[in-house]
Amino acid sequence: MRRHPPLRAAAAAVFVTVLAGCTLPAEGVPVSGTTPNHDIPVTTGSVPGQDVVALPAGGIDDAVDGLPGIVRSVMERTGIPGAAVAVVHDGETVFAEGYGVRKLGEEGAVDPDTVFQIASLSKPVGATVVAREVSQGLVEWTTPVADLLPGFGLEDPWVSSHATVGDFYAHRTGLPPAAGDLLEDIGYGRDYVIDHLRHQPLDPFRASYGYANFGTTVGAEAVATAAGNEWETLSEEQLYRPLGMDSTSSRHADFLGRENRATLHAKVAEGTFEPLHERDADAQSPAGGVSSTVGDLAEWMKLILGSGTYDGRELVAEEDLLPAISAQSIASRPTAPDQRAGQYGFGFGVGVQPGGRVGLSHSGAFSLGAATTVVMLPSAGVGIVVLTNASPVGAPEAVAAAFLDEAQFGHATRDWVETYGNATAGFSDPVGDLAGRTAPADPVPARPLSAYTGEYASEYYGTATVTEEDGALVLAVGPDGVSTAVLEHWDADTFAYAPRGENAPDGSLSSVVFTGGGDTAVSMTVDFFQTASKDLGTWRRAG
Repeated sequence: MRRHPPLRAAAAAVFVTVLAGCTLPAEGVPVSGTTPNHDIPVTTGSVPGQDVVALPAGGIDDAVDGLPGIVRSVMERTGIPGAAVAVVHDGETVFAEGYGVRKLGEEGAVDPDTVFQIASLSKPVGATVVAREVSQGLVEWTTPVADLLPGFGLEDPWVSSHATVGDFYAHRTGLPPAAGDLLEDIGYGRDYVIDHLRHQPLDPFRASYGYANFGTTVGAEAVATAAGNEWETLSEEQLYRPLGMDSTSSRHADFLGRENRATLHAKVAEGTFEPLHERDADAQSPAGGVSSTVGDLAEWMKLILGSGTYDGRELVAEEDLLPAISAQSIASRPTAPDQRAGQYGFGFGVGVQPGGRVGLSHSGAFSLGAATTVVMLPSAGVGIVVLTNASPVGAPEAVAAAFLDEAQFGHATRDWVETYGNATAGFSDPVGDLAGRTAPADPVPARPLSAYTGEYASEYYGTATVTEEDGALVLAVGPDGVSTAVLEHWDADTFAYAPRGENAPDGSLSSVVFTGGGDTAVSMTVDFFQTASKDLGTWRRAG
């Protein structure tokens, strides 16, 4: 039975939470202060637990000056085609530049106004929308979702009635990682996915962490319903427009309408990317469907670093933003006594830097060709956002970590291109129980293909249809059979299925096993759609 790998963006978010604060010595780039100062000055807080390593004089300015060299070095070492970076310090945008190209093979250059799909960086942006609604008295982080979404439910009725907006944003409802993502991959929309989460097995409520895009989406939809608005419009009215984020949208159609937009590039080999795919994330827009520029996101960082105040005006009350940017869940548990835990707030990664400063962070990734990150240090009044148009290889995280190490310590402490590259190495690996395997040289023949054709039903995935076309089986799944694939015979009643989508990198291959004696198969199990603790990937013959 296949265990689904954690969503690429989920792992990247954890990497930033746990690891941000160390950095790379960028090859070919002079790095100041490479010899650590062992007489470390400390800035004391009102209590000992708030003490931090003092910033070196001019450290942030020096880090900004060195940032172009860091970006170019990371791009050269990883091979990514394009990137944009912005830095905010003390309420001002002090850096905003683009590098590389929007699409390989074309001349369009990336600049600070290039619109990128920001993937899971959408989560902290959306959480800010929720915080503003909390400030306006519409909802609370503690409001049960069931009070706002009548008819919504999870597998456990008690959890269904008690899970709050905050629980869904903290990934602590018990939903397993990536719950609902495969429904989106085969074409189902937001309403269908949310309604069918009730079939997902649950881990312990508020005692487990399962990074789920559609969990976040549930929380956002509940708030939008309370506001009497759709999420996309609510985000525009409550956040994008007040901050002047004119190039930001939660609708994929708006992204496609931008002339200056970055194309996705999938990793096809080490250091090689190609523009192969499109990614419409409207179904999970609150969790992964925002498109934006580094200039726009700099304005958002000013709001967060200003504790809810922007341009002298309070948009979000500090006490309503604080829960979102405070630790609410343990995202990654230590495996040794000297290892830090990864923590998560309501849509924000929350951690402590090596210098003692709280870091707010989040990464986003589409395996089909995007990787993004943001890291903010409230105590230093500084934040950096990095957007790229390539599959996750650790590039944006390495740039951010390099900059922050220079800013905090005046020297680099680690090669983060290598470290983040290792951490993301498996993100583009094919999945499925047949991936990388060789078909049997002398397979047992299949039954007549008519034994397998017909309609099959699943309470979770809906209807699947198997037809015979030109002497081969064709599997159609999703709404109206929108997702189709030819089944290649493997052995006896087993066929091979090549899934496609965000959760199936190129080369993925899964078994499809038909069962039932006689002339007609009675069930079909697709390993790719299985879960670890519940048989969701089996369809039964209809009728």
